[in-house]
Amino acid sequence: MNQLEQLKQYTTIVADTGDFQAMKAFAPRDATTNPSLILKAVQKDEYRPLLEQAVRDHGSKSTGDIIDRLLVAFGREIVKIIPGRVSTETDARLSFDTEGTIAKGRELIRLYEQADVPRERVLIKIASTWEGIRAAEVLEKEGIRCNMTLLFSLPQAIACAEAGAQLISPFVGRIYDWYKKSTGEEYTGENDPGVQSVKRIYNYYRKFGYKTEVMGASFRNTSQLTELAGCDLLTISPELLQKLAETDAPVTRKLSSESAQASDLEKLSLDEKTFRLMVNDDAMATEKLAEGIRLFCADAIKLEKMVDALR
Repeated sequence: MNQLEQLKQYTTIVADTGDFQAMKAFAPRDATTNPSLILKAVQKDEYRPLLEQAVRDHGSKSTGDIIDRLLVAFGREIVKIIPGRVSTETDARLSFDTEGTIAKGRELIRLYEQADVPRERVLIKIASTWEGIRAAEVLEKEGIRCNMTLLFSLPQAIACAEAGAQLISPFVGRIYDWYKKSTGEEYTGENDPGVQSVKRIYNYYRKFGYKTEVMGASFRNTSQLTELAGCDLLTISPELLQKLAETDAPVTRKLSSESAQASDLEKLSLDEKTFRLMVNDDAMATEKLAEGIRLFCADAIKLEKMVDALR
């Protein structure tokens, strides 16, 4: 078996792309999208018709409404290809707006159900700010499942699990990027700080009985992926899926509920003040969260300009 086939023995594989052809080629169970991936996709000839149709069919609506429909149009096509769930992201400009995020999550689910896609096949992606986590808590109680993104630290992960979030997406590669830039060192294998962060979160969840799924995200190389064999899910770009499929080096399970019980992690109690202080004390988490929100906001604005240019 190649590495991708081996990895599928231990972990659910998710495609981190808006490219339908890549999903067909690598047969993931789930798929994730974000503003950057959708922006990239609609600039390709094969996906531009989805953008044009959204504008044509809903031109009288606001730019934001048209983009919501574009996101759902992508999601509807994706669930025709995969057997599982598609993740659709809320506007990053709502990252500090609990009520706005709740409203956006409800609207996206309404549009999906209107398009005959049941809510069970959709995850609403929300930034793992305190405000975003509170929004997820409300949405989950309404049966709207959430994927907590832009997650870089254990306090964020704990708060998400205590809010009952369905799934979290800790960003392995962006953590790696920060430490590499900060220290000038290369990190490989189990020494990779991004890998270590996800292992710590996974072990914490399993040791203390949280049901929230852990989906490693934002990878830079296949070593990061194989070091997390056994994680609940891994969302992987088409480029890295291809690399995994091209090698047959052995992959062994690295994460399990059994090993998590042996970890020396202690249970933390988090209220809002403690959460904010702990995240603030982590320079990497603070900087990468802020940067991630800025980048997603910038790409959302670019997408809006593309919509407006077609109206």
